[in-house]
Amino acid sequence: MHWSWFLLAVYGISSRSSRYTSLVWPVLEYLALFGIVLLHEFGHALACRQVGGQANQIVLWPLGGVAYVAPPPRPGATLWSIAAGPLVNVVLAPVLTVVWLLARSAGWGEAMPNGYAFIRALCYINWALLIFNMLPIYPLDGGQILQSLLWFVLGRARSLMVTTVIGFVGVGALILLALWARDVFFGVLCVFILLNCWRGLLQARMLARIAKLPRRGGFVCPSCQQAPIIGPLWRCDKCGQAFDTFETHATCPHCGAQFPVTGCPECGRAHPLAEWVAGATERAPPRL
Repeated sequence: MHWSWFLLAVYGISSRSSRYTSLVWPVLEYLALFGIVLLHEFGHALACRQVGGQANQIVLWPLGGVAYVAPPPRPGATLWSIAAGPLVNVVLAPVLTVVWLLARSAGWGEAMPNGYAFIRALCYINWALLIFNMLPIYPLDGGQILQSLLWFVLGRARSLMVTTVIGFVGVGALILLALWARDVFFGVLCVFILLNCWRGLLQARMLARIAKLPRRGGFVCPSCQQAPIIGPLWRCDKCGQAFDTFETHATCPHCGAQFPVTGCPECGRAHPLAEWVAGATERAPPRL
C-alpha cells in the first residue's frame, strides 16, 4: 500500500461523511472501495499466473490499484490477464445490484438509512469502476483489451501503435471533461493516463524496430516462442563484456565464463541453452 493512500483516505472519508449520520460508515465505504479495487487487481494477477506469467506485486495508491503483471508476450495470454480484472467487477455488479434492490424494497431507506446509503454507494462504485476501466483508452483495461484483440490481426507493435493513437483521442476528451467539471482529482488522473499512453507509444515504436532486427535460427525462447535477436545483447557477469551468447554457446568469449541459463531480452525469462534448442526443434515443421 502506497503511503499517499493514507493522505487521500482523510479527504475521501471527510467528503463522504455528509451522506451518513456516523463517521463509521464513510470509513467503511472508503475501505470497501479499495477492497473492490484490490479484488480487481487480484483478478489480473491470478489470471496472469494461470497463463504462465509473473505477478508478484499489487500496489494500492490514490489513483486506484496497480497489479504488476508480466504475462507471456502472446495475445491470448495478455488478453486473459487484462480481461480478468474487469470480469471481477462484472461478477460483483449483479450481486451488489440485487442486494441494493432488496434493501430498497425492504424499506431500508427509512428504517436503516446508513446501511441503505452504504449498499447503494458500493453498487455505484463498482459500476463506475467497471465502466471507466472499459473505456478503450490505453492504458485502461479497455484499451489494453483492444490492443490484445488487435494483436491477433496486426501484430504486437502495430496493435499497440493503433491503440495508443485511439487512447490520445480518448484521454483528450477526458481532459476536456475534467476542465468542464473543474475536478482537480479527475484532471490529475487524466494526466496520469496521458503519460502512460505516451509511454505506450514509445514502446510501440521500440517493438517495431525490434521486429525488423535479424533473428538467429535454431533457437527459440521456451516462454515467448521468439527466436533470439542476432547481436551482443548479453553482458558477462564476470568481466562485464557484451557478447552474443548464442554464437558462443553461453560462454563468454572474453573471460571464458559459462552460464547455465540464458535470459530472453524480450520476455525476461531465463532458460538453459538446451531448452532454447529444444524449443526450436518442436517449432520446426515436420519433414515430408
